[in-house]
Amino acid sequence: MPTKSKIKITDNLELRAEIDSLFESTTQATLAKWAIECAKHVLPLANSEDIDITDIQEGMLTSQLWQDSKASVNAVRKAGFKIHVVARQCQTEIARTVFRAVGHAVAVGHMTEHTMVCSDYAIKSIQLAFPNDSEMITIERQWQLDSLKVLESNAST
Repeated sequence: MPTKSKIKITDNLELRAEIDSLFESTTQATLAKWAIECAKHVLPLANSEDIDITDIQEGMLTSQLWQDSKASVNAVRKAGFKIHVVARQCQTEIARTVFRAVGHAVAVGHMTEHTMVCSDYAIKSIQLAFPNDSEMITIERQWQLDSLKVLESNAST
């Protein structure tokens, strides 16, 4: 069953549907890896924010440890919550949105549903950084789709 965006975004619905279709058949570990890649891809958009990103770095490390079976589901869940606290402290909407993408990416080890939410927050980050530029949104969605296909292909070999 296709997922629906939980946030209001301008989107390329065709590419999102392709990603959503792959999401359904991809392992949780691969989705976690991909979500972190998506979050890292938009992370530079938050560079104007002068905050301590220790919790973000630790969250990404916790996700990697979970992917390697060296951290618990509860650990990624808690790490995701910490990142959302950082997001709430941000002064700019774009930084809040980027860090929400990161928080959801880290939480994929807890629940796969966070994958598409991370992906959508990455798109919202692009939308905020490039207002009224649907081409940038399409470019980001295509990058997301292509990177998921590569990870999916590598995981099955």
